[in-house]
Amino acid sequence: MFEERHGLGGPFAAGGRCAPVGIGRPVVGAGGYGAPMAARTKTTKDRPSYRCTECGWQTAKWLGRCPECQAWGTIDEYGTPAVRTTAPGRVTTSALPIGQVDGKQATARSTGVPELDRVLGGGLVPGAVVLVAGEPGVGKSTLLLDVAAKSASEEHKTLYVTGEESASQVRLRADRIKAIDDHLYLAAETDLAAVLGHLDAVKPSLLILDSVQTVASPEIDGAPGGMAQVREVAGALIRASKERGMSTLLVGHVTKDGTIAGPRLLEHLVDVVLHFEGDRHARLRLVRGVKNRYGTTDEVGCFELHDEGITGLTDPSGLFLTRRAEPVPGTCLTVTLEGRRPLVAEVQALTVDSQIPSPRRTTSGLETSRVSMMLAVLEQRGRISALGKRDIYSATVGGVKLSEPAADLAVALALASAASDTPLPKNLVAIGEVGLAGEVRRVTGVQRRLAEAHRLGFTHALVPGDPGKIPAGMKVLEVADIGDALRVLPRSRRREAPREETDRR
Repeated sequence: MFEERHGLGGPFAAGGRCAPVGIGRPVVGAGGYGAPMAARTKTTKDRPSYRCTECGWQTAKWLGRCPECQAWGTIDEYGTPAVRTTAPGRVTTSALPIGQVDGKQATARSTGVPELDRVLGGGLVPGAVVLVAGEPGVGKSTLLLDVAAKSASEEHKTLYVTGEESASQVRLRADRIKAIDDHLYLAAETDLAAVLGHLDAVKPSLLILDSVQTVASPEIDGAPGGMAQVREVAGALIRASKERGMSTLLVGHVTKDGTIAGPRLLEHLVDVVLHFEGDRHARLRLVRGVKNRYGTTDEVGCFELHDEGITGLTDPSGLFLTRRAEPVPGTCLTVTLEGRRPLVAEVQALTVDSQIPSPRRTTSGLETSRVSMMLAVLEQRGRISALGKRDIYSATVGGVKLSEPAADLAVALALASAASDTPLPKNLVAIGEVGLAGEVRRVTGVQRRLAEAHRLGFTHALVPGDPGKIPAGMKVLEVADIGDALRVLPRSRRREAPREETDRR
């Protein structure tokens, strides 16, 4: 009677427990928690699972033995989604023999900056997408604004879209570097849809976006600069460039270690990747081609950044040298190849007595691993034992980076000259790769390197065997190993014995 009067069922009828009525706790019943749980169970999406063929027991993963009927090898997969295949569709253009394809549509057009054309392989190809990356303040925006003005004409309009500055700020920089042209259009946008709208209105032949990390699409979740946003923005601009035959220059940010920020897919999608390098405290800037579908890679363009803008350097070898009346110990000259361009560079080394148990090894412009290898070769093969207990500093002049093995011989001679405090002969260049056995190996382009050294007035050279044609009036000494190369050093004028006696005291 009590149950019928108060409308209680379920738990009382079954003899179970229930919370007392009247203290604010809900009564569990058929319309309580059970109904929502059942609803959620029914709406759960069916996923591929496994079922026993003997008893029908189901599980989410495969098992060798059924826990229900204890049968072995009866668990099979079922509920697997059907495999979808793509049906053949209509083609946009018919396939042609490669000899009948018109190659004139991919003819490069000059940017107006010869040094940039050198790196690009002749200029900008219609429909090409170029990614320019570099550290903040290195001069990317200044160079691209100069390119935008010089490449603009009545037939080829240029659109410069900035997402980091206002239009008035870009105008001030354009006045300073004299990059004003009637066919250069400027817009400050951070919305991808607005950028595509400017393309329809201006119809440019060249688009410059500074930078790709500042533009976002409203259809993609995430902040500007995120992986999804960068992928969507780059993909949309690449499609627009290919459809319109429009060249595109994208400015990209870099991370702390110097790599391009954003997804690695961005570098695969674009046609050309350029790295802008240079010391912020120096005037020299290098534009290095890392990827180029239309030309050679590892090509370098040299620029000089000054108050009036940025200008190309057709003969930058003099920037990497220090002209002196008399030679100085610890210096050696070499000729490096940056693409097809030979550059004469100077390597400097300094060795001093160490005041700490672990001597310092400091490099600038050189690979630390290559310098360590040269130290080991000099100590083992060159019989120079004074390097192990000294602080060693090695660097290049002018901010140039020497990474090719052809500079090994110059690094080794500079270290040996610094250790013995004896200068190398004047007007001497050293070219060659040094192996761990002490041998001096051949390198590519020896003739071009010697011709560049002779043009700058150098009269002596140390090279590996069989250098080929030698410029007239230049004396070349072929060396087989590091021992032969060290013979060009005069006998040391510093006596090492008193120092050792002083150290013992």
